[in-house]
Amino acid sequence: MSSASQNNQNSDPPPLDPEIRDAIYRAVASEPLACELNMKLLELERGCSCVEMRYDPETMANIYNRAHGGAIFSLIDEAFETASQTGGKIAVALNVNVTYVQSPAEPMRLLARASETSRTRKTASYDIRVTDENQQLIATCQALAYCTGKPLPF
Repeated sequence: MSSASQNNQNSDPPPLDPEIRDAIYRAVASEPLACELNMKLLELERGCSCVEMRYDPETMANIYNRAHGGAIFSLIDEAFETASQTGGKIAVALNVNVTYVQSPAEPMRLLARASETSRTRKTASYDIRVTDENQQLIATCQALAYCTGKPLPF
């Protein structure tokens, strides 16, 4: 491993540029799926984000009347997407591995917290955890992003 990537993995990331922060907040606020699922970006720092979604069994249940995995995955993906863009360059998903731990049984607030665990010039890894408003673990995720090097389009 080169000393540059070792330094990048072992040191704290630089602070998030305020212009990039504002641009990501605006993008999420107008993103069609995030709006449809009533997602809200609550926190954003370099390599980290927290996204909220209110789970509603009336619209988000599967055929077993449990939380649809796609709804939980969408929340995870929003946290992954926002955390991975904080460097100001486009990052896209290469691999997302989700473990569903339990299903919320009633309407409640869910939070997805994404944290960057490593970054190289071309890839970045994230740990993502979804909890409910009672701090119960709903799902965990390990995600890998490809860093394109292209500037954000917004």
